[in-house]
Amino acid sequence: MIKYLVTAGLALGIASSATAQGKKAAPESVHCAVMTSNAVNIKSATAKNMFADYKGRRYFFCCGGCPAAFKKDPAKYAKSESIPTPKASKGKKA
Repeated sequence: MIKYLVTAGLALGIASSATAQGKKAAPESVHCAVMTSNAVNIKSATAKNMFADYKGRRYFFCCGGCPAAFKKDPAKYAKSESIPTPKASKGKKA
């Protein structure tokens, strides 16, 4: 009986671990697309419209000067950290 319980518990632990590994948690912050040394809180930047969508990705900015620099040459900054553009996005597009 104990052998059965240990085996069942082990199998359940492996199954739940595999499920947890399959789903990646969304990041809470990324680096600014222009000033890459600055961290940006995604929720706060989204609320302030401090982001731009470019080729299916969303790029976030740390300050008011960064969106203009990104818009001027998005390909230059598109190599920085980003997330997939959310569906039904109401944000700005580059």
